[in-house]
Amino acid sequence: MQNVKVLKAIIIMLAIALIAVAYKFTKGSVAPSNDTRIAVVLSKDERNLILKEMRNFLISVQGVSEAISNNDMHQVAKLSTEAGMKAEENAPGALLAKIPLEMKKLGFDTRQKFDQISADATTLKDPLHSRKQLDALMKNCIACHASYQLVEAK
Repeated sequence: MQNVKVLKAIIIMLAIALIAVAYKFTKGSVAPSNDTRIAVVLSKDERNLILKEMRNFLISVQGVSEAISNNDMHQVAKLSTEAGMKAEENAPGALLAKIPLEMKKLGFDTRQKFDQISADATTLKDPLHSRKQLDALMKNCIACHASYQLVEAK
């Protein structure tokens, strides 16, 4: 009987811990901001990593846009692949836990959109189609920047 009580207590404690981790993963590390956006609180290195990732997105978008203008669908596919989910492989798990769920969704969706641009550029070879896909991808960038700001933890 004593073993059952101990087992129940352990199960309850594990359930509470799991709920706390799931809540933290969903909510992220956020704080009130001085504007209408959500402030995502990160260490200096984490903030710099995400800002670098955003600059790389912008560089990729510019390169893909130029390649579309030049009707170079091979380059469209190459640059899009480099910015796709493959680039997410080295993302630190601790950083992902700090990012709110909706921001994570935007980030992953953006990478998946890059992958889709690459796949379609390879198979369809239609610059107008790729341009429309790139326009849709940019809406993710706009939504993220309109919704979130990255602040350094004090």
